[in-house]
Amino acid sequence: MTGTVTGTLVLAGTPIGDVADAPPRLAAELETADIVAAEDTRRLRRLTQALGVHTTGRVVSYFEGNESARTPELVEALAGGARVLLVTDAGMPSVSDPGYRLVAAAVERDIKVTAVPGPSAVLTALALSGLPVDRFCFEGFLPRKAGERLSRLREVAGERRTLVYFEAPHRLDDTLAAMAEVFGEERRAAVCRELTKTYEEVRRGGVGELAAWAAEGVRGEITIVVEGAPETGPADLDAAELVRRVRVREEAGERRKEAIAAVAADAGLPKREVFDAVVAAKNASAEGSAAGKGLS
Repeated sequence: MTGTVTGTLVLAGTPIGDVADAPPRLAAELETADIVAAEDTRRLRRLTQALGVHTTGRVVSYFEGNESARTPELVEALAGGARVLLVTDAGMPSVSDPGYRLVAAAVERDIKVTAVPGPSAVLTALALSGLPVDRFCFEGFLPRKAGERLSRLREVAGERRTLVYFEAPHRLDDTLAAMAEVFGEERRAAVCRELTKTYEEVRRGGVGELAAWAAEGVRGEITIVVEGAPETGPADLDAAELVRRVRVREEAGERRKEAIAAVAADAGLPKREVFDAVVAAKNASAEGSAAGKGLS
């Protein structure tokens, strides 16, 4: 499509709380875009009123329920030369919000995609957490079902980068309890609530301690930042911990041979040493079961 004149897709960050955090370019884009695609048109109306601007282009809804159906329509408008502004309820589009499908479709058609950088709950929470920020990964929302949530957490139990999650307030206590079960109660974390809003709060501590706090009930928008798995040397790990790590990986779906190799690599140990620990634990368990049956 070289030489073809197309429009531009603009991804615009919106305030995550305090409307004064809106990037200056946002007002200009809202006033001049041919089409404004908004996750919630009512919230968009409140935002434009707060900013004192008026949209002159067509306003359409673009949310999870109609994202697939509306994307082709917006891509055709872009191909025809329109400037389309995409905004979500808070933060940057595509980051656990609608937008990815539209960006991918626009890129496929060789349509220009740009952004108006704005507030991000992920980066704000990281900066406030007091945890390492040099390497991190964003995990979005965990599954709602308890079993699936535990499985997802087990997949990252050995992840050394800082982890960032979004969570609904009514599921926060269950999520933190699951983290305590998989990561250990002392794994450091920060629960960031209502960022940049009037009742902003950052609660720091071990995930077990935070789970007990959250059990009393928490309100507001939640971002959780969790410390990565500690780097441990051979002298720091006993046989029980090696077995626990293998079990966590097996429960996440890895075969035992692969789990043993991964745990050995992480710990800087020979695979044989981890294998022997697993076999010894298995034998001890079997002997315990046999003894129990003999007494019954």
